[in-house]
Amino acid sequence: MIKLSIVVPCYNEEKNIPLILERFESCIKRDDIEVILVNNGSSDGSQQVLDQLINNYSFARTVHVEQNQGYGYGILFGLSQTRGEYIGWTHADMQTDPADLLKALNIIETNDNSQNLYIKGLRKNRPLFDVFFTFGMSIFETIFMKKNLFDINAQPNVFHRSFYKSWNNPPHDFSLDLYALYIAKKNGLNVIRFDVIFPNRIHGQSSWNTGLASKWKFIKRTLQYSIKLKEELNNGVHRS
Repeated sequence: MIKLSIVVPCYNEEKNIPLILERFESCIKRDDIEVILVNNGSSDGSQQVLDQLINNYSFARTVHVEQNQGYGYGILFGLSQTRGEYIGWTHADMQTDPADLLKALNIIETNDNSQNLYIKGLRKNRPLFDVFFTFGMSIFETIFMKKNLFDINAQPNVFHRSFYKSWNNPPHDFSLDLYALYIAKKNGLNVIRFDVIFPNRIHGQSSWNTGLASKWKFIKRTLQYSIKLKEELNNGVHRS
């Protein structure tokens, strides 16, 4: 039986895929954890790297999204393929340590394997501008959504399968992190945050965080989704 399934969306991460597989191998010391790497419509050599390496790691498997339809879509597709009692996701860019997933699982097991848990990272060691950006977004979301929503995009996110099964119309873009945390708060889950280190990328660059223009675009998309989500909740569309 699989205790924990972790989805790792990979969009043009051909250089980081070998590193993240090696890191997972170094820290997974039990046979009830699976890692699902989603080739999320990559245009580089990610699929070829996955095909070459995946069979070398007994804990890992891969699924393929033919055309990129968003960060959230890749995660949701991966979650639909999971087998674990607890499931979740993290990033492939090596700015989130795969060992953090083992910390999340340990928190679950020290809390009697409760189904009412939502485990999420809290980023440390970030550039000052990014901290300021996150703080501003957190203040807005907390006030607007009337829930304590801080460091929404921190990884990893881990929760019981039953919580995922309750979702209704989750978003396909970066707003998935906001959706999941908000619904966890709304449903009264015990949200436990733990410190994670956030180093610089080793290879490649972020698919969205590439400067002021991209941050402004991210802000606008998040604000638009927040307004849409609140309207849907008020209209009874989201009942999870």
